[in-house]
Amino acid sequence: MFPPASLAWTVWGLGALLYLIGFYLRVAPAVITDQLMTEFAIGGAALGNLSAFYFYSYVAMQIPTGMIADRWGPRRLLTVGAGVAALGTALFAFAPTIFWANMGRLLIGASVAVAFVSMLKLASHWFAPKQYALASGMALLMGVVGGVVAGVPLRFLVEAFGWRPVMGVSAALTALLCVATWLRVRDDPAQRGYASHFQGVHGSHAGAPVLRGLMEVLSFRNVWILTAVPIGFSGAVLTFAGLWGVPYLRQVHGLDPKAAAAITSTLLVAWALGGPMLGSWSERMGRRKPLYLAASGVALLGWMAIVFLPLPLWAIVVLLVPTGFASGNIIIGFAWAKESVPLRLVGTASGFCNMGPLLGGMLLQPAVGWMLDRRWDGALAAGVRIYDAAGYRAGFTLMLVAMAIAAVILIFARESHCRQMHD
Repeated sequence: MFPPASLAWTVWGLGALLYLIGFYLRVAPAVITDQLMTEFAIGGAALGNLSAFYFYSYVAMQIPTGMIADRWGPRRLLTVGAGVAALGTALFAFAPTIFWANMGRLLIGASVAVAFVSMLKLASHWFAPKQYALASGMALLMGVVGGVVAGVPLRFLVEAFGWRPVMGVSAALTALLCVATWLRVRDDPAQRGYASHFQGVHGSHAGAPVLRGLMEVLSFRNVWILTAVPIGFSGAVLTFAGLWGVPYLRQVHGLDPKAAAAITSTLLVAWALGGPMLGSWSERMGRRKPLYLAASGVALLGWMAIVFLPLPLWAIVVLLVPTGFASGNIIIGFAWAKESVPLRLVGTASGFCNMGPLLGGMLLQPAVGWMLDRRWDGALAAGVRIYDAAGYRAGFTLMLVAMAIAAVILIFARESHCRQMHD
C-alpha cells in the first residue's frame, strides 16, 4: 500500500519549508537595501555582490548536493542544511562588517542549497510519477511564499524592530526546523512501512563512483541546455524581485518601500502560479518543448516592454503578472531534465540543472549593480546612492540579453514526450 497523501505531503513539506526559508533569505536584501548600503557604506556593485554571495555557494553546492542526495538520502542533507542555515543567518544578523555579512550569506546559500534537490528526490519516492511535475511546481510555490514574506511583511517587521533582530528570529526558527526534519522526514515510504513510488532500483547508485555518475549526467545534451535556459528567465525574476526592483520602483517611480515590495511580490506570486500550471499543462500535452518555447517568448516580450517602453506604473504592474507567470516555465525544464537521464541519476541531474536559475541571480544581480554604478551621477540621499531611469534601463538590458540567448539555446533541446528517454 502506498503512503497516504497526508503523510507524503508532510514529509515533502518539511523539506519544502527549508526551501521557503532559503527563498525568503535569498530575496530579503531587496527590502533592506537602504539599511545595508548605509550601515556597511557600500554602493550598487558591492550590494549586488553581498546579495550574490548567497548564489556563489548555492551554485557551487548543487552538483555535490545532487550526488550526495543520490547516495546518502535527503533526510540527513535537509537536517544538516537547516542547522547550518540557522548559523549563517545568525552570522548575517549580527555581522559587524561587510566581510562577516558576506560570510553569513555564503553559509546561508551553501546550506539551503540542499533543499530543492532533496525535495525532488523525496518527490520521486513519495509521489506517483504523474505528480512529479506538480510537486516541482509546488516547490516553486513554496519558495515564492518565502519571497512574498520577504516583501511587505518583512518590511513592516524591519521598520518596527530593525533588520538585525528580525534576522536573529529567522535564525531561531530555522534551528527549530532542523530538529523537526530529523524527527519526521524519511527518505522512502518503505521506512514507514509503505510501498515506494520510486521506479528505479533502490540502492543501485550506492556503489557507483561519484565522478562517473556526474560525467554520465553531463553526457546528455538536454542537461546542458536545460541548465542554461533558466539563467536568463529565472535570473531576470531573481534580479528584479530579489534585489533591484524595489530600489527601481522607489527611485524612478517615487513609491514608498512597502508599495514597491508589494509590486515585486506580485511578480513572485505570478511566477509561483505559473510553475505548477505550466508543468501540468505540459503533462496534458504530452510534450515539453512547445510550451516551454511559447512561455519563453511571452516572458521575453513582457520584460522588453517593461524595460524599454515609457509605461505608466499601473501598466508595469499589469505586465509583471503575465511576465512572471510565463517565467515559471523553468518547472517544465526540471521535469524534462528528469526524463532526459536514467532514473538512478535523477538527483545528480536535478542538482546540476538547478544551477541554472541560481547562476542567473549570481551573474545578473551584481552585473546590474555594476552597470548602475557606471551610470551613477553622484547623487546621494542619506548615504544611499540614487540612480536614474537611464541607469536602470541599461542595467535591466543585461537581463534581456540573457533571456534572448536562453530562448535560442532552448530550440536545440530534444523532446522527451513526458517519458523517460533513457532507462
